[in-house]
Amino acid sequence: MYQLIIFGIPGVGKGTQAELISEKLNLFHLSTGEFLRKAIADKTDLGKKAKEIVEGGCLVPDDIMIGIVKEALEKNITAGGFILDGFPRTLEQAAALDKIFEQMNFKNLRVLHLTVHQDEIVNRLIKRGRTDDNEEIILHRLRVYESSTKPVIDYYNSKCNCVIEIDGTGEIEEINKKILLLLQK
Repeated sequence: MYQLIIFGIPGVGKGTQAELISEKLNLFHLSTGEFLRKAIADKTDLGKKAKEIVEGGCLVPDDIMIGIVKEALEKNITAGGFILDGFPRTLEQAAALDKIFEQMNFKNLRVLHLTVHQDEIVNRLIKRGRTDDNEEIILHRLRVYESSTKPVIDYYNSKCNCVIEIDGTGEIEEINKKILLLLQK
């Protein structure tokens, strides 16, 4: 059973790779953004709380996101395992996720860390053409990633030495083949 978390700076292609990996390995793909929207649409207890917070213009607090992740894993785990995309983003979330994994008896975690040079990321995101993808905003998001999410990768490296570094430069299928080969080792 694969137990995967995928990390990388915004624009590196982690969502695309998570989808491909989940399809090819028959894994449950938990994109926290999608599950947050689904919990809100389904009007679950956590979804109702999250909706009030989101409509108030605030970020959903860790306890609600952790609850949504736990609920999603409990309801949707497949025989092949899972891949988490977009969670954890902080050390506090990583510690809470460790407790969930312990409760669910997950012991073979592997962390995929996609990397691409910052200049390449800026070019990719600007080419996307979204209104929030100007260079100033992109560089701010990269700084936020470095300060809050990068320490999570270091945490997993020191905790379980389970981080697999992957160069995310190149064609989508080429990168996916690299990932699948590394997972087989």
